[in-house]
Amino acid sequence: MNQPRRAEAALHHQRESLNYQLRKVTKARGHFPADDAVVKLLWLAIINIEDKRARERAARRQATGKRSDQPARLVEGQRTMGWREALNELDTAYPSRLR
Repeated sequence: MNQPRRAEAALHHQRESLNYQLRKVTKARGHFPADDAVVKLLWLAIINIEDKRARERAARRQATGKRSDQPARLVEGQRTMGWREALNELDTAYPSRLR
């Protein structure tokens, strides 16, 4: 398998893993009184998922001695790249839904 396809497959796996964990959190909760409750739950779930992944990377780094090029925490304090393009895509897909 060539390098671009391997990277694409790895990204797909990461996205599916995150989606599965978020679905699991929302399914366990079931009912939400307001949209803000869903946003808060998903935000807290993403922070917990990223903390867990950071701990796994740190343990892997300590065991193998190899340093990962991913930051220790991806949610808070990191700059998100390509956000404008993502917002444009969302606005195209869901017109008049974004403020």
